[in-house]
Amino acid sequence: MTTLSLGPPPARRDALARRIRLLVAATIAYNVIEAVVALTAGTLASSSALIGFGLDSVIEVSSAAAVAWQFSAREHTVREARERTALRIIAVSFLALAAYVAVDAVRALAGTGEAEPSPLGIVIAALSLAIMPFLSAAQRRAGREIGSASAVADSKQTLLCTYLSAVLLVGLILNAVFGWSWADPVAALAIAGIAVKEGRDAWRGKGCCAPTAQGQACANSPVR
Repeated sequence: MTTLSLGPPPARRDALARRIRLLVAATIAYNVIEAVVALTAGTLASSSALIGFGLDSVIEVSSAAAVAWQFSAREHTVREARERTALRIIAVSFLALAAYVAVDAVRALAGTGEAEPSPLGIVIAALSLAIMPFLSAAQRRAGREIGSASAVADSKQTLLCTYLSAVLLVGLILNAVFGWSWADPVAALAIAGIAVKEGRDAWRGKGCCAPTAQGQACANSPVR
């Protein structure tokens, strides 16, 4: 009788777990810096978009910290046991981000305040747009290979940060060059919709990956 393999061998699995821990640590470190810079620049420029971006960085740190906690366990069985809790934390992070971005976008469209141009905000948004896709792709590949829905979900949180960076960058440039203050909140509403979908998928454990010792449920989930 042929035995079906339910994922990578133990040595490869341990290597992937170490890679995920390093990627999560890098994500947390960068997002702490990003949050401080964005919140400072947003306060100086009275920019609700920049402040929202900074708060997104704080939320992303909580998501990455959940995955770091899960993969801090050396034993594979313990990591699997922590998977569901990590997914719940990531899902709530997505939904909290969606709620904040949506409310902030509506307030901006209602004309509650006009933001000043922010060169510092443009710089941090451009850096995030360059850095975050690589962190997201690397973690997503490792998460799918090891069969971790939480690692994949956290990589989507990082990818969402990339989208927000692009939206923020376009909004800041249009505001600085043309005075189009409405551009950013309109695009931000679309981002909020994406965040709701990803939050629901994370809550249900969708978006994974490769088969694991937990069974074939993950393998049957849609891969995007």
